[in-house]
Amino acid sequence: MPTRSDEIGRWLPRARGRATTLAPKPRVEQVGRVERIGDGVATVSGLPDARLDELLLFPGAVLGMAVSLEREGIGCVLLGPESGISAGDRVHGTGEVVRVPVGEGLLGRVVDSVGAPLDGKGPVAATRFEPVEKPAPAIVDRDQVRVPLMTGLTVVDAMIPLGRGQRELIIGDRKTGKTAIAVDAIISQKHSDVVCVYAAVGQKALTVNQVVDAIREHGIFEHCIALVGEADAPPGLQWLAPYAACTMAEFFRDRGQDALPVIDDLSKHAAVHRELSLLLRSPPGREAYPGDVFYLHSRLLERAAKLSKERGGGSLTALPLAETQAGNLAAYIPTNLISITDGQIYLEPKLFYEGQKPAVNVGKSVSRVGGRTQAPAMQGLAEALRLEYAQFLELEVFTRFGGIVDERTRRVIEHGRRIRAVLGQPQFQPLRLGEEVALLLALSEGVLDTMPLERVGAFRTAVGAGLAQRCGPVLSRLESTSKLSDQDRASLLAALRDLAGEFGAGPAREPAAAPPPAGSLHGAARRAPAPPRHEQGAPGRECGEVLAARRAGVSGGWWGWWAPCARSPRRGCSRASPRWTESANTRTSSPTPSRGS
Repeated sequence: MPTRSDEIGRWLPRARGRATTLAPKPRVEQVGRVERIGDGVATVSGLPDARLDELLLFPGAVLGMAVSLEREGIGCVLLGPESGISAGDRVHGTGEVVRVPVGEGLLGRVVDSVGAPLDGKGPVAATRFEPVEKPAPAIVDRDQVRVPLMTGLTVVDAMIPLGRGQRELIIGDRKTGKTAIAVDAIISQKHSDVVCVYAAVGQKALTVNQVVDAIREHGIFEHCIALVGEADAPPGLQWLAPYAACTMAEFFRDRGQDALPVIDDLSKHAAVHRELSLLLRSPPGREAYPGDVFYLHSRLLERAAKLSKERGGGSLTALPLAETQAGNLAAYIPTNLISITDGQIYLEPKLFYEGQKPAVNVGKSVSRVGGRTQAPAMQGLAEALRLEYAQFLELEVFTRFGGIVDERTRRVIEHGRRIRAVLGQPQFQPLRLGEEVALLLALSEGVLDTMPLERVGAFRTAVGAGLAQRCGPVLSRLESTSKLSDQDRASLLAALRDLAGEFGAGPAREPAAAPPPAGSLHGAARRAPAPPRHEQGAPGRECGEVLAARRAGVSGGWWGWWAPCARSPRRGCSRASPRWTESANTRTSSPTPSRGS
C-alpha cells in the first residue's frame, strides 16, 4: 500500500513543472475597513476609488452596495446578514454594480432581489445579468399608449381604462383590497401575452405565499415572476426589490413583448428608504423622509413606457401600490406618487366595509390616458356610465333621510343599484372583454331594471357561459376585433334578454332618465325656475320651498328646509329661509334662520 510520502513524492515533480510555466503578474486590490456596522448598514473607509452603487465584498461573502460617498467614509447597504461582520474587518471593492439575472428562465420562479432562488427548484437559468439601475427610455424612443390592458374588473376597464405602457397607482387604506385588484389584473393576463412580475416589498411571507398560490391556481404562473423582499429580509434587499423587478420586466419589453410589473407596495419602500437614510445620517425633511424620496420613485416609474416600432414596440406597464392613513390622499408619499403616475385607482374604506368589492371610488379615481386605450365596443357603452353612477350615489344619499321620491327618481335609483351590483365582482374571477361588454349593454338597454336586485350577482356570474351557448360566434368576433357591429349588438341584446328571463327579469323598460337638470340635487334646486311670488296668507299657493323640491323630483322630507323660498321672513314665512336675490340670469342663496322662528 502506498504511503503518504510516496504520494507527495509523485506530486512534487508535477507541481514544480507547472510552477515553471506560470507567469506571475502584479494585481492591484482595493481594500478598506469597516468603521461602523449595524441595522443593515455599514460605514467603510479606505476605498478612495469606489463609485456609487458599486458592490463591496464583506467577510463571509456578504455583498453590500455603496449608496453614499462622503469624506468620512462610504455609506453601504448590506444585501445579506450582518452576523459575522464587525468593525475593523477588511472590505474589498469589486468594481461592479449590482446586477440581477434576466431571461425566460426566470418565468415561473420565486427569487429574491438579487435573483437567488427561493422556491427550492435549483439555480436560475439566466440569459444574462443586467444592472438594476437603468435609465428610462428617451422621449424619441417612446410611442403613444393606445393598446388597452384588460384587468378583468368591470369597474376599472369601463370607468378607469388602462393602456399598455401606462403607470397607474392603486392607493387606499390598509386592508381595502389593493393587492386583490393587482392579483386579479395578473390573473386576467392568462388570456393575453403579457408577462407579469410581482414584487413584494416589506410584505409578510404568509401574504406572499397566498398571492403566489392564487396566481398558480387561477392564472398561469409560468408567465409570471415573483420577486420577494419580505419583511424579515435585510433592508437592502427590500430597497432593491422594485428596481430589480423593473430590470427583469425590461428584458421582455426590449424584445417587443408586453410586461406588467406590480410593486406591492411603495409606501413600505419609502419607509425602508427613510430608515436607511437616517441610519446613514442623511438630513431628514418632511415627515422625516430624505430630500431625494421623490427622485427615488420617479426614476423607477419613468421606466414604464410604450416603445416605438424602431425600438421593437414593446411596453412596460407599471402598477405600483401605496397605502394611505385614514384616507389621507394629501400625505407626502401619496401626493408624490399621484403626481408621478398617469392616474390612480382609489379604494375607499367605507365602500369596502359596506360590502362593495372592489371598493373603487370612481369619483376620486382617474386614468389620465383616458378612453384612447379603451376597446371600441366598450367605449360607446361606458361613456355615460360614470355620470349615471355619480347621480345615483347622490340620490341614494338623499333618500336615506326618508324623502318621498316620485316614479322617475325611483327608477333612477333602482337602475343605479343594478349598476353597483354589476360593478361588484368576486375575487379571482376576472371577466373577459365579451362578458364585460355584455354586462354594460344590459345596463345601457335596461335589461336588468326589472330583474330582482338579489339576482343580479348570479346573472353576472352566469353571463359568460349563458352567452357562449346562445351567441358564441358573436363573443368570438368581439374578442378578436374589440368591435361590436349593429347586427352583433342586436344578437347579443336578444341573448341577454333571453338569459335575463331565467333570472326573473320581466319585459325590458326604457332606460331610466336622470332627473333634470344634470348634476346634484343641490344644483338642481339652485338652478330651478323661480317660483311665482305670492302675497302673505294668499290661499291655495304653495311655498317656494315645496315647488323647488318638486322640480328636483322630491316631495317632503328634510330637503324642503334647504330649498329656496320665494317669500322672505318679513312676508310671513315661518320657516328658515335662505337669502334670495333675483337678477336677470343669476341667483344666489345661503341659508339663514328667520328672525321669527
